[in-house]
Amino acid sequence: MKDLQDLELVRDYPVSVDRVWRAVTNPSQLMQWFGPDGLRMDDCQMDFTRTGPWTCTMYGRESGDRYKLSGQVTHVLPPDAGGKGSVGFTWGWHDGEDQRGTESHVMFTVSATETGSRLRIVHRDLPDMETAQSHSRGWLATLPKLDRLLEQDPEI
Repeated sequence: MKDLQDLELVRDYPVSVDRVWRAVTNPSQLMQWFGPDGLRMDDCQMDFTRTGPWTCTMYGRESGDRYKLSGQVTHVLPPDAGGKGSVGFTWGWHDGEDQRGTESHVMFTVSATETGSRLRIVHRDLPDMETAQSHSRGWLATLPKLDRLLEQDPEI
C-alpha cells in the first residue's frame, strides 16, 4: 500500500473572515483567483456554497493545453460566531479522454485572527510525493491571485 501525501498552506489576511469566506466559496469570486497564472478558466461550475458536484476546465494561455478537474463539495460549514468555517471537496484531474484520475481531498478553513483572518488549505490523500510537490507548486502559483483579489477588494 502506498503512503498518501498531504500538504498544507496557510495565509493570513487583514480582512474579515466573511470576506475570505466569500472569496473561497462564491462562484464569481472563485473564478477571479482559482488556477495558476497563465491559465484561463472556461466552463467552470464551481459553487462551494453548497454540497454537490463541481467541475472546471482551464486552458494554457500560450500552450492551449486543456486541464480539466472535477469533484464533489462534501461539506460547507459557514463561519460561526467564533469566526471559523470550512468547506471541503474532492479533487480529480481528467486525462485526455476525459477519464477522471486519482481522487484527493481539499479543505479550505477560515478563522479569525487578531489582525483579520487566516486561510488554511489542506490537500490530502495525494498518491505520491511527486504529485504532492506538483500540487504544492500549483497552489503556490494560485494563491498570489487570491492575495491580489483580497487586497484590491477587501470589502466585497
